[in-house]
Amino acid sequence: MTTSIERTVIPPPFPDHTQLPDSDGTFVKNFQEHPQSIVLTDSIRPVLDQIHPDGEYIIGQDCGIYWRETDPPEKGAEAPDWFYVGNVPPTLNGVIRRSYVLRREYIAPLIALEFASGDGSEERDQTPLSRSSEGETTKPGKFWVYERIMRIPYYGIYEVQTGKLEVYNLVNGFYHLLEPNERGHYPIEPLGVELGLWSGEYYKNRTELWLRWWDKSGNLLLIGSERAEQERQRAEQEKQRAEQAEKAQLDAVPKLLALGLSVEQVASALGLSVEQVRVEG
Repeated sequence: MTTSIERTVIPPPFPDHTQLPDSDGTFVKNFQEHPQSIVLTDSIRPVLDQIHPDGEYIIGQDCGIYWRETDPPEKGAEAPDWFYVGNVPPTLNGVIRRSYVLRREYIAPLIALEFASGDGSEERDQTPLSRSSEGETTKPGKFWVYERIMRIPYYGIYEVQTGKLEVYNLVNGFYHLLEPNERGHYPIEPLGVELGLWSGEYYKNRTELWLRWWDKSGNLLLIGSERAEQERQRAEQEKQRAEQAEKAQLDAVPKLLALGLSVEQVASALGLSVEQVRVEG
């Protein structure tokens, strides 16, 4: 009796980030999308650097998250406008990431944000992944993928045209719409920050609504230019205080001399040089 052994064919490993497309060829949907991402990234970095002193985290801005293997590959990816993943290296084997391959690393983003140019229907699409009787695969909706497959704990949808913000939290495997707190913000508890809308100038000196971060006490997390301006104002105020203190000292010189104190006594009392007292006296 002859026993035949069938050879097992092992499928090739999933492609890594260097082998997968870093773009699906679609255009950025609005001109505020890029500066909006910069505002979020710039202001949250000091917080993330404290949480991850080893630098083990990534921020994606319209970058692909590959969650299943498809042909072409980009059909198995979603590209949130902004997302954050903690406890993963920013580079792999010394190469800057071109995308995030969830099916290889298994750590989901903590938060994903979409900047909807339309009415948000695409971002709220809960169409599940399915296959027809003819074998055609139905493209799943973003909401369904983030909720059921990637299981991203926080998902925010910002409708740019209307200024409407919705934030969902994953509870027991399903998204629940969060209610804003008394400041109108949405707490992102694991990061110790709040997400909300801020009206102000950032891009082209026009007042717009922007997604911004606040700390738990309601203090706005500043971007680099705002931090620099804050430091400039602090230095200017310190300079003014020093000048006012010096003027008060000098103004006191004639009054003390009039009381009969010697030049040396006045200089010692006010912390001035004898020459300064003589000039002011």
